[in-house]
Amino acid sequence: MMGVVSKPDLSPALFAKLETLPTQPGCYLMRNAQGQVIYVGKAVQLRSRVRSYFQDQKQHTAKTRRQVAETVDVEWVVTDTELEALILENELIKRYRPQFNIRLKDDKQYPYIKVHWREDFPKISVVRTMLPDGARYYGPFTSGYAVRQTLEALRRVFPYLDCNREITGQDARPCLYFHIKRCVGPCIGAASRAEYRQVIDGLCQFLEGKTEEALAELNRRMLLAAERMQFERAAMYRDQIRAAERIVERQKVVSGKQEDEDVIAFATDQGNACVQVFFIRHGRLIGRESFLLEGMGEDENGELLASFLKQFYDEAAFLPPNILLPKQVEEHAIIEQWLQGKRGAKVTLRIPKRGPKKALVAMATENAASALAAMQAEWQADAHRHTEAVANLQAALELSTPPARIECFDISTLQGTNTVGSMVVFVRGAPRKGDYRRFKVQGVTQTGQPDDYASLREVLRRRFRRAVETPAEGPGQRQDPVWRILPDLLIVDGGKGQLGVASEVLRELGLFEVVPVVGLAKQEEVLFRPGQTAPVRLPPSSPEMYLVQRVRDEAHRFAVSYQRTLRGKAMTQSRLEEVPGVGMKRRQALIKHFGSIDAIRNASPAEIAAVPGMTRQVAERIKELL
Repeated sequence: MMGVVSKPDLSPALFAKLETLPTQPGCYLMRNAQGQVIYVGKAVQLRSRVRSYFQDQKQHTAKTRRQVAETVDVEWVVTDTELEALILENELIKRYRPQFNIRLKDDKQYPYIKVHWREDFPKISVVRTMLPDGARYYGPFTSGYAVRQTLEALRRVFPYLDCNREITGQDARPCLYFHIKRCVGPCIGAASRAEYRQVIDGLCQFLEGKTEEALAELNRRMLLAAERMQFERAAMYRDQIRAAERIVERQKVVSGKQEDEDVIAFATDQGNACVQVFFIRHGRLIGRESFLLEGMGEDENGELLASFLKQFYDEAAFLPPNILLPKQVEEHAIIEQWLQGKRGAKVTLRIPKRGPKKALVAMATENAASALAAMQAEWQADAHRHTEAVANLQAALELSTPPARIECFDISTLQGTNTVGSMVVFVRGAPRKGDYRRFKVQGVTQTGQPDDYASLREVLRRRFRRAVETPAEGPGQRQDPVWRILPDLLIVDGGKGQLGVASEVLRELGLFEVVPVVGLAKQEEVLFRPGQTAPVRLPPSSPEMYLVQRVRDEAHRFAVSYQRTLRGKAMTQSRLEEVPGVGMKRRQALIKHFGSIDAIRNASPAEIAAVPGMTRQVAERIKELL
């Protein structure tokens, strides 16, 4: 009977919670037995929406039935409106990345082109986070390669600065880019502040799709230079116009109405989903991007579109007034209201029924299907290679089961300081970065020198003790579930000495007969096994050799990057302490604002001065020191 929760299928604690659900709008979080958030949803009325999961299961999809079966706890947050619930839902999905939510496949942040517009001589950079700093952002792009290709093409037309010089116009000589016409040379006074900003404004217009305006301005400058008999400058503008026209030729005209629109379509197959976005600016198709989604179930196309719209436009640098879709989406009205709030003007979600706009959606659908097919073919080829590598490695090491899950450990140090350990995980031949872990070794030395054996022993004990010990109970005591999973093969970077340390730790914890372990010697690229004198030599260039080397190299990279981060923070923070006028509060404000030491180092004096409590004078001191 609707409205009644089936009590026998639920724990008493969960049943009691469901009885106390409020009737207001809000968000709900479902957790599994390990305390992980496995689903985040929003509701106009929390009580009826959450309880509906635990009623007639026959009405649910297979994915929803699995979701409910794994749920042992439900939490909720009440909001004043459905719009607030939508915004909160988006934030929670980004924070927890629940397995049963449809979400953008890559957990990294997408790259953007940033124009540092507030600077006197704006520079161009590629960033992965948009800040409210007065800069102009364009994107997101799906890869850094796509950004670099775009900028490389535009730099031939709009030669912008690509250096960290302080621009005074008094430099004795320019850099190479001036001579190859990739920079207008404001450093030597070849271009004034106003002239340089005109160049950057033209680049911005091009990125916004205003190609006619940009070409008209270039043509005006060429004619003006010719009238003044500045023929070399006029020839430079002529070449830039030709380069710009070649770019425009690749931009298909799809509308004579000079409209700004995004066209979104998708393709699904075997639980995989690809969304294609066409960016139309002033009637021209200026670019397109493909995005992969994960967490798909059957018959979820409406939820797919709604999830993509919320996640993509929460990060997008530009929101057009019209978004063309292939079908109606769930929460149509509330998503339009949310988009309007982000844009500050009306946004319409349209499903074209006929004519050129319907043809555009059909073309985007075809492109999505083609992109998904190409990606699936690549995945299948990779899966075959991974399967072959794992099978061959099992035979070579005489393992009882295929090493589906491989863990590799490495130690990194510099003169005994900032010693760290890394743990990387490969599952079925592919990295599982969500299971990577890193360790800060607590001062293990012997006779004043770094002791790699002792460091490795500490790291392995910390990792495998968590696998065998009973996790602590009580609030806030949930253990990371990754520690409970034992590998099918443990690799330590090093030879017989490191292998001996690993074997000792496994025996100590009663895991020596459970976890196979090998040591990978660096020089000869051979594998040592416990109790075996002769090493195992994998065939060079074989899939299994490539897999082992890739695992080892990834462990080394992960350890070194963490060690460098710690060393860089320590060095930079100590250097910051030397800057007159920078105390603890200002250091904390800098870290809070920029998020990392590298970001402070790459920031301009103007950006540093914009941090609350900073001054321009102190910002320039910091920049000079770093």
